[in-house]
Amino acid sequence: MTQPHLPADAPALPQPPAAPAVQGQGHGRPKQPPLTRVWRGRSDDPRWARPAFLGLLLVVALAYLWNLSASGYANSFYSAAVQAGSQSWKAMFFGSLDSANAITVDKPPASLWPMALSVRIFGLGSWAILVPQVLMGVATAGVLYAAVRRRFSAAAGLLTVAAFALTPVAALMFRFNNPDALLALLMTVTVYCVLRGMENGRTKWLVWAGVAVGLAFLAKTLQAFLILPPLAVLYAVFAPGRPLKRIGQLLLSGLAMVVAGGWWVAVVELWTASSRPYIGGSQNNSFLELTFGYNGLGRINGEETGSVGGGGGGMGGGGSQWGETGIDRMFNSEIGSQISWLLPAALLLLVAGVVVTWKARRTDTARAAFLAWGGSLVMTMVVFSFMAGIFHQYYTVALAPYAAALVGVGASVLWEERARFTASAALGVTVAVTAVWSYVLLNRTPDYVPWLRWVILVGGVAAGLGIAVAGRLNRQLALGAAGVGLVAALAGPTAYTISTLDTGHSGSIVTAGPAGASMMGGRGGGPGGGEGGMRGGGMQPPGQGQQNGQGQQGQQPGGMGQPPTGGMPGQGQNQGQGQNQGTGNGKQQGGAGTMPGAAGMGERGGAGGMGGLLNGAQVSAKAKALVEKNADDYTWAAAAIGSQNAASYQLSTGKPVMAIGGFNGSDPSPTLAQFKSYVEDGKIHYFIGGGMGGTGGGSGSASKIQSWVEKNYTKVTVGSATFYDLTQPKS
Repeated sequence: MTQPHLPADAPALPQPPAAPAVQGQGHGRPKQPPLTRVWRGRSDDPRWARPAFLGLLLVVALAYLWNLSASGYANSFYSAAVQAGSQSWKAMFFGSLDSANAITVDKPPASLWPMALSVRIFGLGSWAILVPQVLMGVATAGVLYAAVRRRFSAAAGLLTVAAFALTPVAALMFRFNNPDALLALLMTVTVYCVLRGMENGRTKWLVWAGVAVGLAFLAKTLQAFLILPPLAVLYAVFAPGRPLKRIGQLLLSGLAMVVAGGWWVAVVELWTASSRPYIGGSQNNSFLELTFGYNGLGRINGEETGSVGGGGGGMGGGGSQWGETGIDRMFNSEIGSQISWLLPAALLLLVAGVVVTWKARRTDTARAAFLAWGGSLVMTMVVFSFMAGIFHQYYTVALAPYAAALVGVGASVLWEERARFTASAALGVTVAVTAVWSYVLLNRTPDYVPWLRWVILVGGVAAGLGIAVAGRLNRQLALGAAGVGLVAALAGPTAYTISTLDTGHSGSIVTAGPAGASMMGGRGGGPGGGEGGMRGGGMQPPGQGQQNGQGQQGQQPGGMGQPPTGGMPGQGQNQGQGQNQGTGNGKQQGGAGTMPGAAGMGERGGAGGMGGLLNGAQVSAKAKALVEKNADDYTWAAAAIGSQNAASYQLSTGKPVMAIGGFNGSDPSPTLAQFKSYVEDGKIHYFIGGGMGGTGGGSGSASKIQSWVEKNYTKVTVGSATFYDLTQPKS
């Protein structure tokens, strides 16, 4: 496949030939043995290309596996659902929080399925839960390389993989158990399939793109649809074939999407409500309500009924309870250090790539690549920048593949055109701007490797000047300038990525980079279903507390097959400004590090910050033994308000624990009448005191249940945790 890139005013580029179905066939070349094809790659590749790619994937895998067990159970909300799915196929299908199927997580369950299968095979532990996420990161890198390499150089593909893997938020989320890892992988697959369809107009690739989007919907609902408008317009306008054929292909793709994502929705909605778990995050036990309300339009307008604060909407004036909104949101002090290191470069290279390919013929695949990755990036950025609802920094991992592809493709195109001053100048400006922006980001944490920002600034600006005149330099000098520029561009995100890999992360809100790198603003808000947290103006966010030392109450779940012992990893007593002295082995970010007024709340009911909302409880050995006592005689060993609180006891004991009210404690499940019925039937042994108490704008069932229990049942105190024995009514 040739890679010529001509000036914008040159004749249209010839289309590259479609890659043969089997390497070595179709052009008179002898068929290569399978292992040779894997190692050698395409016959027209440089001999170093495939080994370099495979080596880079291995480095990414090893880096992401490094220190993986330091995160323990990561987000215990999802880990509890994974554990439940490993014990019950029904719980796995629905995404239930416990194996007795009381209530589900507030997302569809596709992201839980790989982890639950892993735990079924290897047993409950950090590695069994998190290795599938790492493999998704490696797979995303592989798909990116394949997409870029089909039209551009091997160097462009390698640069794309490096830019992606060194994005701090990618290093965070492909080692964490939230749904965003699977979503990012499937969105990357979607763009790949659309670009394959753009090569020759074959319908099957549009169908596969629809399947990928449908599966992504089952990972994180409507966020999967963000890139559909730009990709659909791109195919309708620039794909080969007659207009009616292109429209028909898009309709078939839409049908495939509906089937791939809708089958599970149909089963859930048609299943008798009394025999399935309650749909967590909804107020009417409906997945459709959850999809279009709390997880849909509510995220845009801020009206998430059932969230903490009751869905109060935005603040107005360019802000919301989830931080400042506006066109610069991806670059501000809350978000910038997570994703924006290469965003200026990606946007500049997007413009340059469109200019270079402007006069190419309609079906040119180079221009299609720029528009596909660029349209996906811009569309997602715009929505993220202005959404007034629940938003967390780690959502931005969705941008990482698009930005990385633009950097790899754009830099490759401009480098090939460097003999033209406009191309070399554009590349030089991009390198210099990237270095300046890295300086700005690093300057926000002035005590973190203070010399690095100056080295990047000086080296990047100098390299930018050298690249700008690269057409007049000899090859060695030009390559030297390019090498310095590459190092300067990637040094900042590399440093933050290393800090991310070296630190464990747990809880509902996690951020990449060193402590203090992402400062939260805005007024106090509430969590968003499994991802929430409180914010304090100008204060360090939850998840930035550093946890050091060996735990007193339990041990980290270390490897595959190793059961949890004692307390939850990374939990402990909150010390106000994020210095959690907990059970983590080594440094750990996460949990309820800083929350206004949170000091001492780690003691309340044994819960983590905010009564167990931001992270789980610290389960002592005595509390664990109490819950385990005769647990097999009950459907639920215990019940607790809020999913994080319940999850901690469930992960510690391996027994089902009912999460009253779902994540926020605000879902009307169970009702007081239902809970009374469960108690009368002897299905629940203990009620665990503390928790949120249903403050999130729901029906108040959780508060009513807690009041009823406290009034009617015997209180048992174990250390700082409070239990009520539901088999022992007060006299």
